Amino acid sequence: MDLRIYNTLSGGKEPFVPLEPGRVRMYVCGVTVYDYCHIGHARANIVFDIVFRHLKYLGYDVTYVRNYTDVDDKIINRANERGISSKQLSEEFIKAFDEDMATLGLLKPTHEPKATEYIGEIVGLTEKLVDKGYAYAAQGDVYYAVEKFGPYLKLSKRNMEEMQAGARIAPGEQKRNPMDFALWKAAKPGEPSWDSPWGPGRPGWHIECSAMSSSLLGDTFDIHGGGRDLIFPHHENEIAQSEGASGKSFVKYWMHNGFVNINQEKMSKSLGNFFTIREILERFDPEVIRFFILSAHYRSPIDFSDQNLDEAKVGLSRFYEALKAADVTLREHPVEEGGTCPQISDSEREAFDCIEALEDRFTEAMNDDFNTAAAIGHLFDGVRSLNRLVGEGRFDTCSLSLRVIQDGAALLRKLGGVLGLFGSEPEQWLAGQKQAGLAGSELSAEDIEGLIEERRLARAQRDFARADQIRDELAGKGVILLDSAEGTTWKLK
Repeated sequence: MDLRIYNTLSGGKEPFVPLEPGRVRMYVCGVTVYDYCHIGHARANIVFDIVFRHLKYLGYDVTYVRNYTDVDDKIINRANERGISSKQLSEEFIKAFDEDMATLGLLKPTHEPKATEYIGEIVGLTEKLVDKGYAYAAQGDVYYAVEKFGPYLKLSKRNMEEMQAGARIAPGEQKRNPMDFALWKAAKPGEPSWDSPWGPGRPGWHIECSAMSSSLLGDTFDIHGGGRDLIFPHHENEIAQSEGASGKSFVKYWMHNGFVNINQEKMSKSLGNFFTIREILERFDPEVIRFFILSAHYRSPIDFSDQNLDEAKVGLSRFYEALKAADVTLREHPVEEGGTCPQISDSEREAFDCIEALEDRFTEAMNDDFNTAAAIGHLFDGVRSLNRLVGEGRFDTCSLSLRVIQDGAALLRKLGGVLGLFGSEPEQWLAGQKQAGLAGSELSAEDIEGLIEERRLARAQRDFARADQIRDELAGKGVILLDSAEGTTWKLK
């Protein structure tokens, strides 16, 4: 199955055919850098990191641009509150953003432009729009005249008459129409500003993305992404600016990720359910956050809660436990060349077939509009097959199983890499999760291991009452013991 993408512009899935064979040009709207990023930012950036990874996995040469808005009313106001320059504030939060994204395992985009680095291009684009009659100057401001662009609102599918009926011109604005938007803002005292044909000023919000994308990707490119909240007005205004200036189609495929709710309510500072990435990372492993976000389709809303994060942790642990078991098995039973198996059981045959088909099924799911939820479901099938082969343990009479375990574990890691998952060493990751789960508990990992050893001795001495007592005490504190032929391990509820 070839890649298909849901295009917000057409309202349906379309076969992906890049403008240039073998090459993809993609632009994703970045953050306004005036504060720490929240879980909504995490979702948007992880989603398009997956798009970037999967396109590369399919063999495309991808140019990925993600910008920083580093001049804006919010930045100026926050800088003034703190008594520092806008540049100091934006640099502080660009650094924080980069740290958060690296912690969440995101790949670096090809280009990460800042709006203030493209003032010349922004001024030039605004001049072109004025010259072509799409924009007008008014007392140092420059506005885009939306009635001049016939297809305005083609992305959001809104009704112009209804929107105009509810629109108002704010005090101090020199708009001709309440729907017009600023391309250039005249400087106010104490604000950062740059020279322009209309006097000192700074860019409006929307114009920066049109200028940066055309400079780095051309007048027309393949994919433009962002959150659903950007469809209107930001992306609608980008289309009007870019197509008005160039006379060409701006973007072929528009992609938008769904919202994040907090405990089934819209995230809002006023509701007290607003969480930064850094706050969440204090309680959850970054890969757990990533796994949680990818467990839902990117266009669907997702409900963020401690319970859902805990469930994601359990799910991710299953993968790491399977990889650990496979690694231990392969250390204890080295794979021989030309593995054989005189008699394959139905269970083994089913596991072999599942692992053999795993990459095709995974790729088919991802090619269906980057359906990470379905792709992870196929990876769970691979885990079950891997565990079945490890559990069968017929390595003396069926060395082919070892070969399939080796290939299956390698394949899980490879496909996990497309999702940015399973990159840690399993034993270390699982130990870290156990230790984190014991935070605030009266028990330490060493305490638990000591009680497991005491239980082993009690059982050796046939003191089964004491052995059962230790198991029950640990279970009461959320520690589950797992007995096997290799010994006893433990996990948290």
